[in-house]
Amino acid sequence: MNTYLQPLLARLVMFIFSFFIAAFSYSQETDLARVEYTYIPQVNSKNSINRFRTFVNLPLKLGWEGCYLIPGFEYRNLDMDINDAVPFEKNGMGRFETLRGSISAVFKMKNNWIIAIRTGGELASNFEESTIGNNDINFTGAVYFIKDRTGTKFKTPSRLIVGVNYSTNAGRPFPLPIFNYYRKFQPDWSYSLGTPKSNLKYFIHKKHVIQLYATLDGFFSNIQKNRTITYPDGSTAVAENISMTMVLGGLGYEYYISKHILFYLYGGWSFYNEIRLRDTDLNNLYVLNDENTFYLRSGIKIKI
Repeated sequence: MNTYLQPLLARLVMFIFSFFIAAFSYSQETDLARVEYTYIPQVNSKNSINRFRTFVNLPLKLGWEGCYLIPGFEYRNLDMDINDAVPFEKNGMGRFETLRGSISAVFKMKNNWIIAIRTGGELASNFEESTIGNNDINFTGAVYFIKDRTGTKFKTPSRLIVGVNYSTNAGRPFPLPIFNYYRKFQPDWSYSLGTPKSNLKYFIHKKHVIQLYATLDGFFSNIQKNRTITYPDGSTAVAENISMTMVLGGLGYEYYISKHILFYLYGGWSFYNEIRLRDTDLNNLYVLNDENTFYLRSGIKIKI
């Protein structure tokens, strides 16, 4: 590929991935807690990925009706089994962890409008050193405007989310737009369009839900001890971070254990899948895998 196009394509991928993270940040606010496991084998490769993730949000009611302060915490542990031959040192590259903390303020306005403001930070690294560096730390901030018409008094419940998000991990000096629209158009049917997920759901006796979905998944992490990549021609490059971006679709199932607790299982296939090492300028240095692959995700969550 033309060397001038590689940085542009890398930035485009990070733009899309950051857009997903931005919208996903608000979607978590309606989930009080979640425990989740994801398995992503790699086609035509001995590599595989296992991810454990959990988070909790704690809504604290403020003195005004419909207004809340929501502190949140999330932990992710991603195990990457790199069994293929690679031109860099693999030791210390098997585990990447992310710790996120955030605080959101939600204010109910007139005519079913809600304003949400969120700020937070994260540590994302392989943590192979005893100290934490600046490259391990990222900060985020966002503003959301929500038109919420999901109460029982509405014949066709809907929710519109628009806003902007800024994150320091994408290497850009401007915020990203956010958009998501949800609508329940029949008693047993609903759809959602936008990010992080678009889906079509069918409810069976209010206990079982089947859905078709398309979504994005991925991760971004610093590499504390930068890896030197040695190419076949003898030239070298220094990788400072690693990321994965997936675009996938599939079939999902949800079972409501109670009104607010549900078990879910999603299976799908990726349409785009790339795991890569990059330098500080987002230049793509080495692709670990870019084959489309199977995807399995399951867990339990508590909803509002």
